[in-house]
Amino acid sequence: MNLLNTLVDKGLRRETPTREEALAVLATSDDDVLDVVAAAGRVRRHWFGRRVKLNYLVNLKSGLCPEDCSYCSQRLGSDTGILKYSWLKPEEASKAAAAGLAGGAKRVCLVASGRGPTDRDVERVAGTIAAIKERHEDVEVCACLGLLSEGQAERLRAAGADAYNHNLNTSEATYGDITTTHTYADRVDTVRKAHAAGLSACSGLIAGMGESDEDLVDVVFALRALDPDSVPVNFLIPVEGTPLAAEWNLTPQRCLRILAMVRFVCPDVEVRIAGGREVHLRTLQPLALHLANSIFLGDYLTTEGQAGRADLEMIADAGFEVEGADEVTLPAHRAAAGCGCGAHEGAGACGSHGGEGAGCGAEAGGAGCGGHAGAAGSTAAESAAAGADAARTDAARTDAARTDAARTDLVAVRRRGAGTDLAPNA
Repeated sequence: MNLLNTLVDKGLRRETPTREEALAVLATSDDDVLDVVAAAGRVRRHWFGRRVKLNYLVNLKSGLCPEDCSYCSQRLGSDTGILKYSWLKPEEASKAAAAGLAGGAKRVCLVASGRGPTDRDVERVAGTIAAIKERHEDVEVCACLGLLSEGQAERLRAAGADAYNHNLNTSEATYGDITTTHTYADRVDTVRKAHAAGLSACSGLIAGMGESDEDLVDVVFALRALDPDSVPVNFLIPVEGTPLAAEWNLTPQRCLRILAMVRFVCPDVEVRIAGGREVHLRTLQPLALHLANSIFLGDYLTTEGQAGRADLEMIADAGFEVEGADEVTLPAHRAAAGCGCGAHEGAGACGSHGGEGAGCGAEAGGAGCGGHAGAAGSTAAESAAAGADAARTDAARTDAARTDAARTDLVAVRRRGAGTDLAPNA
């Protein structure tokens, strides 16, 4: 297919495709989806080889959010029955982070619900970063706390944060239909603040909220213009009790086309599969590894993912390998700039991290901060997922594609700590 050959050539040269080419990727048929994956996979392997970066999320504060993001179970006035709690203590967060790192994660994402942090909140997070890095000196830490005020990004950077996540979520033209309590421009401003402070910027999107192909292309081109080191792609988890509970618009093939389009537009950027991959990609998740080079493992902020062991087995079975803590995530030309995920020893700006909603972007259908890592597999991390595994049902792995009725049987909402000895939802 001439289109795909052209896009591969452009991706290998880091050349931006045209809007028409990006739209054409989304318009390809299901019959061509394997060709699309193979083409985008060439670009992914050129820049990232067969490495898959693992990320682990620690939910510092759940619910209690004053924002009205339509996709989020933590939104203002939410009646979703999720667990709500205030700030975890630094030692609790450090313990939760240790479980993910034991399972192979190299990045810890610290997420808190809310519009944005107060100065006192920034100090809380600074203490948590110090507690984590005291035990794990080389760990990458990304903060996802919502909209930033002047000076807060610099204070997080001084406290040891490597990256900051704040997603654009959808196109500027449709943003007002999703959220009214803050603006698209507010989100762009926060990403720019993170950049200016020397933090590695992470910003992505949520697909499946009823947007058009044009909206998807618009937000991905806007992300390319902001030049984050990491672009998390979330697939809406329609949680009962939210305004978007009936938006079941995605098929596995549609999700693969979206990931391929993101890879072509952002060829040398860490693309992360975040919230909703288990629900929407289902048995085609291994194909998505040919497009994205980073994932969250286990549970999301308020919804459950698949077991950590299953994720690690999937990576191995698909012919990929977990990226080591001593490996540089981003290509040399990006790492040399000093920003981006494991740029070099001691580099503070390590860029990759997904999130969203108001507080860390609240949550893309449960995928705040780029997604949410639950158990990362193996030993301690697997034990973190053990309780959640018991709550999963066979229905969560069905092969249903699209349905007119909301598929609440595919979504297990986390309302408590699921019997683990870790912090709830961590």
